[in-house]
Amino acid sequence: MTLVLDTHVDFPWPTTPDPAGDTTRQVDFPKMTRGGMGAVVLIAYVAQGKRDAESRAAARARADGMLARIAADAQNPVGPARRFCRTADEMEAAHAAGALAILAGVENGHAMGGELAALAAFRDAGAIYMTLTHDGHNDLADAARPRPTLGDGPEEHGGLSDFGRAAIVEMNRVGLLVDVSHASKPAMLQAAKLSRTPVVATHTACRALVDHPRNLDDEQLDALRAVGGLCQITAVGAFLRAGAEASMVDYLDHVEHSVRRIGIDHTGLSSDFDGGGGFIGWKDASQTAAVTAGLATRGFSAREIGLLWSGNFLRVMRAVEKAAL
Repeated sequence: MTLVLDTHVDFPWPTTPDPAGDTTRQVDFPKMTRGGMGAVVLIAYVAQGKRDAESRAAARARADGMLARIAADAQNPVGPARRFCRTADEMEAAHAAGALAILAGVENGHAMGGELAALAAFRDAGAIYMTLTHDGHNDLADAARPRPTLGDGPEEHGGLSDFGRAAIVEMNRVGLLVDVSHASKPAMLQAAKLSRTPVVATHTACRALVDHPRNLDDEQLDALRAVGGLCQITAVGAFLRAGAEASMVDYLDHVEHSVRRIGIDHTGLSSDFDGGGGFIGWKDASQTAAVTAGLATRGFSAREIGLLWSGNFLRVMRAVEKAAL
């Protein structure tokens, strides 16, 4: 049976109950079970703030707290059987045992608090990847969407900063995937070239179809293919269709464009649920089977659907894990 993995779901914080019982979320454990979603990467998201000592410290504390809570919720015996997973093998073992696989990631390098040592701590806490930026430039890199309210101009570093380059080297060393979602085009291309392991855009779409600053253009897609990386098409409506509510047709169009441009081995799927994702036909995790059905109607084989949902991401996870040994 195909392991259905959603690579980017925001984790509400701080005053939310265990997702076994919080029905207000787009992704909770019962919804995952109903929709056939077998694995999820829950995200410790940190908004971009001022880059002073107080903001950096608060960002680090938030990320640490969220990672601890994600691990705790995954190991709570109440609700559907589930396991907290840190590796590709653990995720596959959980799926084989009939348990939901719960993984963690960090969104926004601002969460590091300005310290490279944070990356090893994130990995030790179970995170499998870190998204370099969010909306707004940070200490690591320029963002695809600057925040003028924080004093951002069009660009600050010309892509990656020296600290950002050092962070990517350290991420490779400790076994964190490099997520280039939200990064500016120069930063994304530089990260792909610098990283010793394949980089991934865990939640994005195709700029050839919708001219949105968060989408990747064909040159960026080609760069992902060149380094063995992945473009994970996400369910954020504004990325999928301009000026109207997106539907399953739009989502599948973006998947097909990525596959045509860079191949089935470099394309994947995600939602960004509880962080802005959701469209007509895939509003929450309980409707996930509709995506699989839609892929089948577009002519994707069972093997190809397996690669899109988890096979390709598992390959990249293993490459990152091996490089860190």
